[in-house]
Amino acid sequence: MLRTTLAGLRAHRLRLALTSLAIALGVGFIAGTFVLTDTIEKGFTQTFSAAADKIDVAVLPLPSGERGRVPTVPEATLEKIRAVDGVADAQGLVRGTSALIGKDGKAAGDYPTAGISLPEGPLNRTVIVSGAAPVTATQAVLDEGTARTRGFKIGDTITVLDHRNAQHRFTLVGLFDVGLDQEIGYTGAVGYTTATAREMTGQQGFRAIDVAAAEGVTQERLRDAVAAAVGADYQVLTGERFAADMAKANGADSGFLTMGLLLFGAVAMFVAALVIYNTFNILVAQRTREMALLRCIGATRGQVFGSILLESAVVGLLSSVAGLLLGYGMGAGALSVLAAFDAPLPVTTAALTPRTIALGLVIGLAVTIGAALLPARSATRVAPIAALRSQVEEQTFRAGLVRVIVAALFLISGVGTTVAGLTMEHGETALLVVMAGSTLVFLGVLTLGPVIVKPLSAFAGWVPAKLSGVPGRLAVENSRRNPKRSATTTVALTVGVTLMTVISVVTVTARATYTKQLDEQFPVDYMVQTQERDSSLPRTIAEELRTRPELTSVVAFRETLAAVGKGAGTGGGKHEVGTFTAAADFAPKLDTGSLGLLKPGTALVADHLAERFGVGAGDRITVRTAKAGTVALTVVGVSDGDSGLPGVTVPEREFDRYFSGVGDSRVMVNYRDGIDPDRALKVVEAATRPYPTAKVISSTEVRGQFDESLDMMLMVITGLLGLAVLISLLGIANTLSLSVHERTRESALLRALGLTRSQLRHMLSVEALVLGLIGALVGVVLGIVFGWVAAQTMSDDVVFRLPAPQILAFVALSGLAGVLAAVLPARRAARASIVDSLASG
Repeated sequence: MLRTTLAGLRAHRLRLALTSLAIALGVGFIAGTFVLTDTIEKGFTQTFSAAADKIDVAVLPLPSGERGRVPTVPEATLEKIRAVDGVADAQGLVRGTSALIGKDGKAAGDYPTAGISLPEGPLNRTVIVSGAAPVTATQAVLDEGTARTRGFKIGDTITVLDHRNAQHRFTLVGLFDVGLDQEIGYTGAVGYTTATAREMTGQQGFRAIDVAAAEGVTQERLRDAVAAAVGADYQVLTGERFAADMAKANGADSGFLTMGLLLFGAVAMFVAALVIYNTFNILVAQRTREMALLRCIGATRGQVFGSILLESAVVGLLSSVAGLLLGYGMGAGALSVLAAFDAPLPVTTAALTPRTIALGLVIGLAVTIGAALLPARSATRVAPIAALRSQVEEQTFRAGLVRVIVAALFLISGVGTTVAGLTMEHGETALLVVMAGSTLVFLGVLTLGPVIVKPLSAFAGWVPAKLSGVPGRLAVENSRRNPKRSATTTVALTVGVTLMTVISVVTVTARATYTKQLDEQFPVDYMVQTQERDSSLPRTIAEELRTRPELTSVVAFRETLAAVGKGAGTGGGKHEVGTFTAAADFAPKLDTGSLGLLKPGTALVADHLAERFGVGAGDRITVRTAKAGTVALTVVGVSDGDSGLPGVTVPEREFDRYFSGVGDSRVMVNYRDGIDPDRALKVVEAATRPYPTAKVISSTEVRGQFDESLDMMLMVITGLLGLAVLISLLGIANTLSLSVHERTRESALLRALGLTRSQLRHMLSVEALVLGLIGALVGVVLGIVFGWVAAQTMSDDVVFRLPAPQILAFVALSGLAGVLAAVLPARRAARASIVDSLASG
C-alpha cells in the first residue's frame, strides 16, 4: 500500500498542486509572522544587551501614584551613588519637553519635541549616526527623523524653546538614532549636554542614573552597594536585568503584533483546510473504482484509510516546507518595508528559529491530515463490488435531522450571545461577545450550506442562464447537482468576503459616527491651542481675532485644576474648573439648565461630575480657589459630555476673581459665510504667528487625519484578508479542475451531441461565476449583519452607513475571480479528445 500510494502521488503530481499551494500560503503567512516578530524581539535583545555592556547598574525612581507626574531621581542621590565604593562613573539622564521651532517659525509637530541629555564618556547610551555629540552649551543634536522631515542638516542653526517658552539658538553638530525609545521616536528629540538639558527642560531631577563599575567589581556586588546607599525609595537593577526588562517590555508590543497577525493566519489556515477537505473529498469520489480494486485484491479498510492519510501527510509535509521558505521571504520583505517607512525597529537579519520551523511543519501537517480524515473515512466505505461499475455514481444529498439540529443549536446560541453583547455596556468586552455570537451564527449558516446552495444557485445563475442559453443552463444545473461540494467550495470564499464586508461596514460607520461627534464637539472651523495641552495661550490672540471682519464667532476657554467637592467639604479630588468668553451664537449642549442661569455664585457641572457627586440643579458644590479660598456654588445646570465645557463652569468675572494669571486653554473660531476658507485661515495664523507654540487646527484637517488613519487600516486589513480570498479562489480552481476530470465522459458526450469547444469553456466559466457569486452573496449578507452588530458596540449614537459601492465591488470581483479561476480547467476540458474521453469512461 505504501508503494501504491507513493506511485499514485508521482503519477498525479499536478492533481494536488493547487491544494499544496493553499497549504503553503497558509503556513507561509504564519511562519512569516513568527519570522517578523522573532526578528524584532531578537533585535530588541541585542540592542539592550549592547546597552547592558555600557551600564553595570541602573537606578530608577519608583512609579508615582499621582496621575501625570513623572517621578525623578534628585541630584543629591546622584552624588551619593558617585561616592559609593566600586563606582567608576555615574551619570544622570535628563528628559523633559524642549520644543523645536521649524523653518516656518512654528513649533514642529503636534507635540513638543523632547529635550534629553547626552552624557560624556562611555555611559552615553545615545548612538550618534553622523556628526558628533554636543560638548558645549551652544551645541545640540537632533534625531535623524526630525532632522529629515524638518529640513535641518549638520551645521545649521536651530531654534528651541525652553520650559518658559524663551527662544534659544544652537549649532546642530550631529544626528542620532532614537533606537527603540518609543517616546522620542514619536515626538522627536533635541539632545544637549547634561547642564544645558536641565536649563532647557527645567527638570531638576533625573529620569534614571546609569552607573559604571570599577575594574574587578561585579554588577551584583555594585548593585547591592548602590541599593544600600540610596535606600528603598529607588529601583536598583544590574545592567543585565535592566536590559532584559527593557527587551521584555518592548517584546510585549511585538507579542500584540504577533497575536493580531496570527488571527489572520488562522483565517487563512481555516480557508486552506476547507480547500484541502474538498480536494480530498473529490479525489476519493473519483478513485472509487481504484479503491474497490485494491479491496478486491486484499487491501483492508485500515490500509485504504492509511493510504489516504499518508497521501495527505506527504502533501502536507512538502507544502509546509515550501510554506516555511515562503514565510521567511514574507517576513524578510515585511522588515524591508518597515525599514523603508523608518519604523523604530532594530537593524538585524531575518531570523528563522527552530520554534518557527516546528510550528510551521506541525500546523501544516495537522491541518492537512485533519482535513483529510473525513474523506479517508469515506474511502473505507467503498465496497469491492464497486470495481465492477462502469461509472462512479454521484451521491444524492439529503438534509439529515442531525444537520438541522446542529445548525439550529448554532443559530440559536449565536443569536442569543449576540443579543447579550448588544445589551452590555459599549466597549471592548461587548465587541468580543458579539464577535463570538457572530461566529456561532456563521457556523450555523455553514452547517446549512448544502441546504441553501440550491436556491442560491438558481438566484445567482438566473441572469447568466438567460444570457448564455444552453451552456448557461447546464452550468447552473452543474452547480446544483452536488450541493455539498458546492457549499464547501463556496464557503472558503464566503469567509473572506464576510470579513472584508464587516471591516468595510465598520469603517464607513465609524467614519460617519466620528464625523457626527466631531460636528458636536468641534462645531467650529478652526481651533487654536498649544502644543502642550496643559499650557495656556495669551488672551491677546482671541482679542485680536474678535476685531477681524472675516470672522463671525470667537469663543475662548480658560481652565485650571482645583479641588472640587460636595457640600461643606472638598474631598472629591482635583478637576477642571473653567469659564469661557462667549460669542453670540455659542450654544453648548446641556442636559439640564441654560447658559442664562449662569450668574455669580452658580456653576454648570459636567454630567460625569454630577453623577459622581450625586448633584443636580439646586444642589451645592464647593471649589477651593487660589484667591477667594473655598467657595460654595449652586448648580444651575448639567452639561453634556460632548459640550466641550470643563468639569465645573463658572461665570467669566467670577473665574478671574477665583484664579489669577490663567490664559486661554483654547480658542474656537468660525469665519463668515462667503469668506474664502484659505483667507480666513491666514487671518487666524497671522494672529498666532508671534506665539510659536500656538497651533491652528482646522476641522477639515482633523477629519482628514482620521480618514487617513481609517483608510490605512482598511488597506492593511483588506490586504491581509486578501490572502484568504486568494486561497479560496485556488479552492474554486481546484474543485473545477477535479470536477472536469470527474466529468470527462460527460463533457465528451456533450461535445458529441453538438456542444462546441467554446460553449464547453463558456459552460465551465459560468459554473465558476455562479459559485463565486454564491460565496459573495452569502458573505455580503452576513458581513452587513455582523458589521451592524459590531458597530452598535461603539457608542450610543452610532450613525450606521452601508458602503454600497464597496459591497457591489466585492460581489463583482468575486464573480470575476471565479471566472478567472475557471480559465485553465475550461481550456483543458475543451482540448480533450472526444473519442479518448468516451473510451476512458
